[in-house]
Amino acid sequence: MSERDNIFARIKEALMLKAHASHGHGLPLVEEHRRVMPPVGVTIEEQLTLFANNASELKATFKFVKDVAELAAELKVLSAAEQWQRAATHTGSLAHSQTMALGLATIVTNYGYDKDELELCDVGITECDALIAQTGTVLVTSHSAGGRALSCLPSHHVVIAHRSQLVADLPEAMSLVKQRYSGNYPSMISFITGPSRTGDIERIIVLGAHGPKRLTILCLQN
Repeated sequence: MSERDNIFARIKEALMLKAHASHGHGLPLVEEHRRVMPPVGVTIEEQLTLFANNASELKATFKFVKDVAELAAELKVLSAAEQWQRAATHTGSLAHSQTMALGLATIVTNYGYDKDELELCDVGITECDALIAQTGTVLVTSHSAGGRALSCLPSHHVVIAHRSQLVADLPEAMSLVKQRYSGNYPSMISFITGPSRTGDIERIIVLGAHGPKRLTILCLQN
């Protein structure tokens, strides 16, 4: 038997095996996930610290802001430091009002836009559905973050979040999505774990290859 025939024989044998309803030690999928993934801590404070540490390791910027006034001030500092000229946002009440207050030429994606113009924006400012402590991930959907392109095309993605949006892990995040959108699921659900990156060429990590070069998460403490 040639090596090619051997490979196809093994594939055929594997396809005849029935999949199990549970994994690993016979646990349901959620419990199995939690068994093999790193612990997330018990208290909210522990989980917030874990999220902040994970985000930092992923080259994202995570910062607490105590109120809307401090959020506005932080956005102005970022705008001045990076010399933003164009911004994009959506009709989420907080993201929209804070972006418009910057006084920049602004695209609001809910009203239609030119994708080439959106790509020229210095920043895309969105809200989110959840922050996932275990992986430092931001969960966004087309309902919460202004569509598919807003979090992908501008070179800097700024997420406005609330402390109350923190969840422990992926199963809890998916449970939240099911509870919030059951019967009317969004057309896009995305898990953003740090800035866009690739390691395809000689395993060298390059940021911003397929999306934003920077990810900033500003979290209101309420």
